[in-house]
Amino acid sequence: MNVKTVLVLLVLALATIFALVCVLLTRGKGPSTCQHQPLQEEDSDGGQSLVFADLSPEEMVQVVRYLRGSLGVQLVDASRAKPSDNCIASIDLQVPAKAEVLRFLDEGGARPRREALAVLYFGNQPEPNVTEYVVGPLPTPAYHRDVTVQRYGGTVPYHRRPVTGKEYMDINAHIQQELRKAPRFLAACCDSDGTDLAILTTAPRGFKSGDRATWFVLFQNMPGTGYYLSPVGLEVLVDHSSLDISQWAVSRVFYNGQYLADAGALEDAFVRGLLEVIRLEKPQAEAVLGSMRPRQPPGSPAPLQFEPQGPRYSVRDNRVTFQGWSIAFGMNPNSGPRLFDIRYRGKRIVYELSLQEALALYGSNCPGSMSTRYLDGSFGIGRFAYELVRGLDCPYSATYVDRHYLVESESPKTNQNSLCIFEHDAAIPLRRHFSDSQSLYYGGLRRNVLVIRTISTLINYDYIWDFMFHSSGAVEVRVHATGYISSSFLHGQGTDYGNRVGPHTLGTMHLHHIHYKVDLDVDGQMNSLETQDMEYELVQDPWSQQNSMERLYLRRGRLQTEDEAAFPLGAPMPRYLSFASPNLNRWGHPRSYRIQIASLAGKHLPTSSPMERAISWGRYQLAVTQRKEEEPSSTSIYNQNDPWTPTVAFADFINNETITNEDLVAWISVGFLHVPHAEDVPNTVTVGNSVGFFLRPYNYFDEDPSVDSPDGVYFSSEQDSGVCGTNPLACLSLTAVCAPHLPPFRYKGFLNLSLAPLPGEL
Repeated sequence: MNVKTVLVLLVLALATIFALVCVLLTRGKGPSTCQHQPLQEEDSDGGQSLVFADLSPEEMVQVVRYLRGSLGVQLVDASRAKPSDNCIASIDLQVPAKAEVLRFLDEGGARPRREALAVLYFGNQPEPNVTEYVVGPLPTPAYHRDVTVQRYGGTVPYHRRPVTGKEYMDINAHIQQELRKAPRFLAACCDSDGTDLAILTTAPRGFKSGDRATWFVLFQNMPGTGYYLSPVGLEVLVDHSSLDISQWAVSRVFYNGQYLADAGALEDAFVRGLLEVIRLEKPQAEAVLGSMRPRQPPGSPAPLQFEPQGPRYSVRDNRVTFQGWSIAFGMNPNSGPRLFDIRYRGKRIVYELSLQEALALYGSNCPGSMSTRYLDGSFGIGRFAYELVRGLDCPYSATYVDRHYLVESESPKTNQNSLCIFEHDAAIPLRRHFSDSQSLYYGGLRRNVLVIRTISTLINYDYIWDFMFHSSGAVEVRVHATGYISSSFLHGQGTDYGNRVGPHTLGTMHLHHIHYKVDLDVDGQMNSLETQDMEYELVQDPWSQQNSMERLYLRRGRLQTEDEAAFPLGAPMPRYLSFASPNLNRWGHPRSYRIQIASLAGKHLPTSSPMERAISWGRYQLAVTQRKEEEPSSTSIYNQNDPWTPTVAFADFINNETITNEDLVAWISVGFLHVPHAEDVPNTVTVGNSVGFFLRPYNYFDEDPSVDSPDGVYFSSEQDSGVCGTNPLACLSLTAVCAPHLPPFRYKGFLNLSLAPLPGEL
């Protein structure tokens, strides 16, 4: 045997030994770590969740075709329609009545008819109006019925309609025409002829019902950065109430603290030296206030979350399941994300959990900001939920879902990858204990949570909407605010309304108020509202009669009426407030879910304000009412442009009806006061700018349901904690060698957009 043969045999022997060692080391230590494990198949709902599914593009097309052929009037595509035209404003799912849905889901009844809700603007009629139709059945419509009066108690006047993108473009053209009257002023103040200035809307639009006059604020517009931090000090009031565009007029101009009749008067005052003009230089690209371009080259990659054996949740159609949870998800183009039929361990806890409205109310000594009360549902919270950036907006390996909508067009549009679903390691124990007495052991459970997320960009602000589901049976709802602050031009006593954040920029103070609908069905539909709180009672010591003590005791109560269950913003509220079932748990307590609110809301608009009723949901941090089909939402898209005669006034929902053993809805307000500061430049961070609430089981179970989680860890002092079979954490070194399969990064969020202004900006 020669030396070469010996070496070959020696190499083969070493390879064999290495392979055997690997087998022995991994034997009994769990499955192969680099293989995706099939999900344990959870009970399928057989497609039942599709009763809540958003309309498909094909269904939207069928509804448009039906309406064009069945209404007997000429319809103009809303993207081209003038105020004097008829057009389809939007098409969305008509959610079936709850009673029908529950008969279908729980009793084997017939599937409810699938229908659409179509909103039409009729400008070309003797009495222009907004009309809403229910159209069905889908996918092949054969009927429509006018439900406007049924939904709102009367017709919807035409002036209440939201402003369309086409109307904003026509306003922009009108403003540009007006600015041509002041060429020397614009050259002096802004080094501009006006065509390169960005124009931002405000709302509402006037002082009384029927008004449609809007202040528009002008900013320097630098490509690639947010213009919201660069006001030029010029604001223009446009009366666009007439259906004849040629009749629109500029009725007031504001510059640096002065009000003038129009742009011609502005030019005249400048020429005569009657204006204090602040000359603004156009900044260089690298010095633009608010630029988000990175100032440092990329560093080493940050920690990456991934699933070594694939996702542990399942998404089918509009339904996601995860470790006992089952949720149907969707998106309303106006009000945003909505969830239905939330179940844990097969039992429904929440029938509907939906965002209702987002209010931003500003203060300033400039007319645009001081009068602004944005009701974002009117602009489109769901419509402007764009594609999410993989690895930043959501974990890189999250599941991304497209959302479809039809608004101001006769063709459906798609926001690709605009909703994400992922399991999140919160990097904190859900519960744990280290025992250092009697017996020595450690027990704990990681706080892993399923997250459903979408992000809406509403002009300057970005809202991150999170719905989270914990293995303890708790639901967490949270909103984070980021994006750009909206600023005013700094003049006079401007710092009475915020902080200076730039050379001529006032970060204007404002309130964020967010409203949610929570239709809880705790162990059935019939629930009551129970309260618990602490009190002290002075008692004599039982063992020492000459001494006394303050004894803590639990004060229990049950609220009887809607008036009792309407808790004003800022007023004390019971620390424990629960939706309680008449059924008891093993220990004799009503099976309940507690509502726990985390909010820093500012003061509500005074009820003496003529527009307060339009946002009267903001009076209450919590209000509980009987559920009614005729009260599907706390607000309306028509409230923005006529808050003085609101189409929906939430305060009317509260009329002292009984809330004992009834189907109840909780209406929850959360929010915060934002006084912008230097660190809000370039834009607002999410840290400290989040609010929300929890729905937590309270005697609903007989013990914490997370004891059944497969993620539990336990080992005693007598065990080898480094053995994979004893401690799943010891298996991580094996799974860590498996590189995740990461799809290539792609982003197509700009595909459906053009450089034409979006609604709200010009």
